[in-house]
Amino acid sequence: MSDTIEARTEAIPFGASSISKHTVVLPFGGEKTLTLETGHIARQAHGTVLARVGSTVVMANVVRSAKPLENADFFPLTVDYREKHYAVGRIPGNFFRREGRPSTAETINARLIDRTIRPLFPKGFSYDVQVYLTVLAMDQINPPSVVAINAATAALAISDIPITGTAAGARIGRVDGNLVVNPTFEERENGTLDLVVGGTKAAVTMVECGSKFLSEEQMLEALQLGHESVQALVAGFDQLAALCGKEKIAFDEPHVAAEIESAVKELAEKECAAVRQIQDKKAREEGEDALRRRVVEELTQRFASGPGEEPKFPNLKNQIEEAFEALFKKSVRQMILQDRVRADGRKLDEVRPIQITLPFLPLTHGSVLFTRGQTQSLGVVTLGTIGDQQKVDDLMGLSNERFLLHYNFPSYSVGETRRISGPGRRELGHGMLAQRALAPILPEDSVFPYTIRVVSEITESNGSSSMASVCSGCLSLMEAGVPIKAPVAGVAMGLIKDNDAVAILTDIMGMEDHLGDMDFKVAGTSDGITALQMDIKCAGLSLDIMRQALEQARQGRLHILGKMQEALPEPRTELSPWAPRIEIVKIDPEKIGDLIGPSGKHIRGIQDSTGAKIDVQEDGTVFVCTSDKAAMETARQMVIDLTASPEVGRIYNGKVVRITEFGCFVEILPKKDGLVHVSELDFSRVEKVTDICREGDIIKVKCIEIDPTGRVRLSRKEALRDDPNFVPPPQEERSERSSRPPRSGGSEGGGKPHHHDRGSRDSVDRGGADRGGDRGGDRGGRSDRHHH
Repeated sequence: MSDTIEARTEAIPFGASSISKHTVVLPFGGEKTLTLETGHIARQAHGTVLARVGSTVVMANVVRSAKPLENADFFPLTVDYREKHYAVGRIPGNFFRREGRPSTAETINARLIDRTIRPLFPKGFSYDVQVYLTVLAMDQINPPSVVAINAATAALAISDIPITGTAAGARIGRVDGNLVVNPTFEERENGTLDLVVGGTKAAVTMVECGSKFLSEEQMLEALQLGHESVQALVAGFDQLAALCGKEKIAFDEPHVAAEIESAVKELAEKECAAVRQIQDKKAREEGEDALRRRVVEELTQRFASGPGEEPKFPNLKNQIEEAFEALFKKSVRQMILQDRVRADGRKLDEVRPIQITLPFLPLTHGSVLFTRGQTQSLGVVTLGTIGDQQKVDDLMGLSNERFLLHYNFPSYSVGETRRISGPGRRELGHGMLAQRALAPILPEDSVFPYTIRVVSEITESNGSSSMASVCSGCLSLMEAGVPIKAPVAGVAMGLIKDNDAVAILTDIMGMEDHLGDMDFKVAGTSDGITALQMDIKCAGLSLDIMRQALEQARQGRLHILGKMQEALPEPRTELSPWAPRIEIVKIDPEKIGDLIGPSGKHIRGIQDSTGAKIDVQEDGTVFVCTSDKAAMETARQMVIDLTASPEVGRIYNGKVVRITEFGCFVEILPKKDGLVHVSELDFSRVEKVTDICREGDIIKVKCIEIDPTGRVRLSRKEALRDDPNFVPPPQEERSERSSRPPRSGGSEGGGKPHHHDRGSRDSVDRGGADRGGDRGGDRGGRSDRHHH
């Protein structure tokens, strides 16, 4: 396909005038194209773009407040991504039948967009900005998430909001060893890489990745292709902005006055050097806060040089604090770049001390307390049945999640107070990163048919709590006895860059994350990467630097894996006694109805009588779950019996359900019985069936025939003969010794030939008719008398 960009403007009649519709068509990987349209929809927003790939359509709307927020010390950006069920012609399956709060997947996509566009805004921009992404149509072939990233960045490009550059996003997959740009859902499902790259023409600013043990070089190759794809899209967005011709609002980036910077430097430079070397996080933060307050007080309240003089900067507290932040940041960065020493005294590639306590909690299925420096995660695993899987209702339809990882970050972990509420975007994002890191090492459900939930409780935090969650999660899985494929560890990397001076930091603290130029999280096994997340704050990050960062991350990861292996070399061979046991029984899918029974009667009966939990799949897989060994075996056998078919030659312990003159009917399987003809009840003549058995008795019988219609013929006599302790009766011994041929005629009344076996078969084939049964019985009796 050609790499050319098609751009056009057309007039759409509207009343007495017309509306200008602007369109740009861009290559989007393979034979796909990305079409961006604007001018004809949602015209009151400051920027609106309709993005289309195949039949997947996403609308992006960007709006800003009329005035900047006063005294704002943050950028008030809100990004919302929502999927509408009408996009695939479905009605939401919840009680209200309308879309509610965003799902975890929608929140993760919103974070991807936020992380891509946030670096574009100029420093000090305090207008309230909202970005709305709505999935209007989805063809279930082309994923809407990256389409949404590009719709958002294009809407910003054509709006009047000032940005420092145009951005775009691309997804890279790896299918059959080949890299694919913006793969389809099917290609993503069958691939070993799912990499999302966001950035500008100059630099990559955001990376989110899950992979199946890719090497560092393979990851670098994919990152390079992702940035090249981003650069091609940025050129098209700039053309769309030129077609729209909307002028950006005036905005001057605020600057701190040089005299304030000088005054702050004079007061605090030496003390900053002392505070930055305090190793304890809380003590360092308290020292920094105390120094900041003293500098602000000195310059806003106290006399400059003597009595009677006004303070130097009475109404410029914000600028003074900003100057102090810049000075402290510069001090820390210089220490790292020049002295190659970090605030806590570590070398650049040194991992903080690690302590692992396991098992940590009683009664849980698996628990570990993982501590790395001043970051601590309590990992807890709970194993459940297939019925515990999370049901997901999204644009791809209904599905079930077998593996869940929940990350909790309470305020006490950083010594702060905060209103307790549900998980926020940050918690969902960190939890998904850890889940993505651990998912490739889990055993297949055919081997380990459990629903697995991992919870990471962050009890202390000083940087990289998501990577601590990977470590605690992996160890708690091993502690729970989950047969993982290989241990996984994670480490957060940082970067300090000033012109040509570069320092890559292993296992960064919170301060290094805040003051550095990169937050780069890498998780994986000793063989390869399973998850990667990166946010870059500086431009011009070369592939050589990224290669060095990935290699240093690999060394750090191997160090942490070594510590984990010392604590727990391999998964426990036994599950916790508190965990449920699950056995798999395979049945014929056509027998599922027999197992469930009318209105669930049969399956409820098994559960009520044994206490086991039974889950049935459409393919005939039945999961039997209980912690009671005896109940497990009973429930398992009941499942087999309910769905089994009679087998010729097999012996059953059956229940006599009906007595007739010609024999008895014995239930050998639930709702399945067969006839034991009177001649098959014993070796000698049986005058009355009730001499052998009565209704309700349990007798041993052998299946000797199943006719084409499915009717079953049973024999108690043959079952007795198959008993290892069977002793042939005397009359049978005499019969075997006798060499006299059978007579051709009957000895009593009639003189017809005797066909004992045929008589028995006739009685069964005729459905147990009284007349046939009587004849068979008579013949059997005459035959017995003849031989005797």
